[in-house]
Amino acid sequence: MEQLPDTSNVKIEESWKQALAAEFIAPYFADIRKFLVETMKAGHRVYPPGSLIFNAFNKTPFDRVRVVILGQDPYHNPGEAMGLSFSVPKGVRIPPSLVNIYREIRTELGYEIPAHGDLSSWAEQGVLMLNAMLTVEAGKPASHQKIGWQTFTDAVIRTVSDKKEGVVFMLWGNFARSKKSLIDQSRHFVLEAAHPSPLAGNAFQGCGHFVRANEILTSQGLEPVSWKIE
Repeated sequence: MEQLPDTSNVKIEESWKQALAAEFIAPYFADIRKFLVETMKAGHRVYPPGSLIFNAFNKTPFDRVRVVILGQDPYHNPGEAMGLSFSVPKGVRIPPSLVNIYREIRTELGYEIPAHGDLSSWAEQGVLMLNAMLTVEAGKPASHQKIGWQTFTDAVIRTVSDKKEGVVFMLWGNFARSKKSLIDQSRHFVLEAAHPSPLAGNAFQGCGHFVRANEILTSQGLEPVSWKIE
């Protein structure tokens, strides 16, 4: 039997630890870790907190992934980033992009806009809320874009594509859409739309992705996602 690499020092949900074992022992991953340690030793604040860097994976085990929503960068303001793309903790102001996501869900499904922006309930239903970069320096958007995270998250997308079937990938905006080449579209479903940011105008509205995703899931005999945030 092939011996798995030693990944005992990586604190991530077990099925992801096995699926991504080769990434955790790769030199680039050690470089990411070294960069983060040195950044914090230099007194720079990094978001999200260390315990939440792999929150998307811990809330959505590999075995349960049915939908992937790809974001770009964690929020860079205090208290916002929680390791899930587009999501913020309860009690934090809902960011404009998430407001537009909620508006689209209201249009498609009639759900009222929630009072908070915590999307954990989606993650717990098998929606992988993945950012391409898993950390950011406080107040500096895209500051960790070139430290190696994209090598890691590209591997995540490829691994889902290679080892699973029938996953719905929601790619919003040009950055997310650039990842389409990592996905085997003969085995999975790719939904594309403009980014929900107000900077894209109202182009995201009317994409129909939330209803369409559930149609795809139910056509495969899977439970639909409850997009309603309580």
